[in-house]
Amino acid sequence: MKKTFNLTDQKMPLPRLIDSIKHEVKKYIKRERKKPLPEGVDFWDFDCRFGADEAASDVIHVSAINKNISQAELEQLESFYLEILAKPGQRTKKPIE
Repeated sequence: MKKTFNLTDQKMPLPRLIDSIKHEVKKYIKRERKKPLPEGVDFWDFDCRFGADEAASDVIHVSAINKNISQAELEQLESFYLEILAKPGQRTKKPIE
């Protein structure tokens, strides 16, 4: 998913628009995680980027998506760019200390 979300809608109030964007993102991640895993893969991992536009986007963790969307609302941005790309992930053992 590579998408620029507009936060200016004449028909929908901003809090409702933010909730619908968060729901769309959650639904996309859930759909991607349901896909069958390739051979030798433990889970689906995600590469995420967030910013005011595509050129100014920074790498973020999946768990920080909602926090960044809420921050965009507080900063009163007119739009923001969100990129979520699924990739195969391998579990690694924690090092013994």
